[in-house]
Amino acid sequence: MAKTGVFESDPSVMAKATELKKELQRLVREILDVEDYSNETIDRAKENLCALKELKLTGKRSPSLKLLETLACPDEFRCPLSKEFMTDPVIVATGQTYDRPFIQKWLKAGNQTCPVTQQILSHTILTPNHLVRGMISQWCKSRGIELSDPVYQINEEGMTEADREHFLSLLEKMSLTLSEQKQSARELRLLTKRMPSFRALFGESLDAIPQLLNPLSESRPQNGIHPDLQEDVITTLLNLSIHESNKKLVAETPMVIPLLMEALRSGTIDTRTNAAAALFTLSALDSNKALIGKSGALKPLIDLLEEGHPLAMKDVASAIFTLCMINENKAKAVRDGAVRVILKKITDRMHVDELLAILAMLSSHQKAIEEMGELGAVPCLLSIIRESTCGRNKENCIAILHSICLNDRTKWKEMREEENAHGTISELAENGTSRAKRKACGILERLNRIVNVVHTS
Repeated sequence: MAKTGVFESDPSVMAKATELKKELQRLVREILDVEDYSNETIDRAKENLCALKELKLTGKRSPSLKLLETLACPDEFRCPLSKEFMTDPVIVATGQTYDRPFIQKWLKAGNQTCPVTQQILSHTILTPNHLVRGMISQWCKSRGIELSDPVYQINEEGMTEADREHFLSLLEKMSLTLSEQKQSARELRLLTKRMPSFRALFGESLDAIPQLLNPLSESRPQNGIHPDLQEDVITTLLNLSIHESNKKLVAETPMVIPLLMEALRSGTIDTRTNAAAALFTLSALDSNKALIGKSGALKPLIDLLEEGHPLAMKDVASAIFTLCMINENKAKAVRDGAVRVILKKITDRMHVDELLAILAMLSSHQKAIEEMGELGAVPCLLSIIRESTCGRNKENCIAILHSICLNDRTKWKEMREEENAHGTISELAENGTSRAKRKACGILERLNRIVNVVHTS
C-alpha cells in the first residue's frame, strides 16, 4: 500500500501545492532558459518555494495539534495575531509574546511595530518564551495531548531557519533604496552586536560581506554616503571582526580595508573610532598586520591620532601599536610621521601610557631613534620619569633614552646634567622594574666611563 503524502491527506492543501509547483516550474524554466532573466523572477521563485514549505509544514501538524484546535484553551496560550494555539512562543522587543511563524510573517511583510501595542520595535530579534512554552506543555500533558517540537528547529548555534532567511533578506535589502539600506544596516549592526551566531553567519558565504558593503562601494550620488548608513555598516564590520573565525575572511575581502581607511578620513567621529577599532581587532592575525600595513592604513590612523579627538585616541593607539608589532610596519609608521605626532601628544600629556608603549616599540628602528633625538625627546622623557608614578611608563622612557643615547653621543651631556640635578637615573636604577634597572644601570655605567675618560685625559 502506498504511503499517503503530506499534501494528499487534505484535498484543498493538495490543490494549492499543485498550483504552487506549476508556477515554480515555469519560473525555474525562465531562469534557466532566458539569459537576461530579472531579479523579480528570482524573488517570485523564492516566494513560491517558501509558500510550498509553509504548506508542507502546515500539513505535517500532528493529530494531537489538530485536536487542540477543538478544545477551549487559556487565552494566554493563543497567539494575539493568529488567535491560534501557540507551539513556538517568542517575545518581541516590546515584551509581547506571539507564535513564531505568525510574527515572522508580520515582520517579513515590512511591519516595524508590535501588533498589540503598536509601538515601533527597537529591534526584530525574537527571543523564545520558555516560560509560556513550559506552561503550554504542562497544560497539554495534563490532558493527554502530545505537543510536538516547534517546526522551526533551532540548530546548535541557536539559529533557526527563519533567522537565516531573515539574515539573507537583510543582505538583499542592502542593494535596494536608501531607506531600506539604512533599516537593514541598523538591524544587522544590532544583531551582530548581541548575537555571536549572526557574526558567524557572515563566514558561511563569500558574498555576505560584499553585500553588506554594497551601499559604501557602489557609485555614490553627489552628496556622498549617508553618515548614519556608513556608521552602521562600519560598526557591523567591527562586530564581525571580533569573531575569531571571521578575521581572515573580513581582512581579505578586497573592499574592506579601503572602506575602513575611507571611514577613518571621512566618517563621523563614532564611525572613525569604530573603523580604528576594527583595524585593531583584525590586526590580531600577523597575516592581517602585513595586509593592513601594505594597504596604507597607518597614515590615516596617524592623522586621526594627530587630531586628538578623545573618543578615538585609545582605539587608534591600540591599532597602531598592534600593527607595529611587525618590523615592516614600524618603518611605514615612521615614514608616515608617527614619531612626531606621538611625541607631541606625550609632551601635551595626552594618553601617555598608550603612546609611550608605541614609542618604545618604534625605538628599535634606527630612523625613529634619530627623529626622537632631533625632536627633543630626551628632556620630555626625563620629565615623565620624574613625574610619573607608573612603573611601566618609567620603564618605557628609560628604554627609549637608552636607545637614543647609544645612537647619539651628543645626548650624554643632557643625561649627565639631569643626573647631577635630580639623580633621576640613579633612583630608577635602584627602584625601577627589573628592565628599567638594567637600562638605567647601562646609562649610568656609560656616564661614569665618560667622566673617567674626561678626568684621565
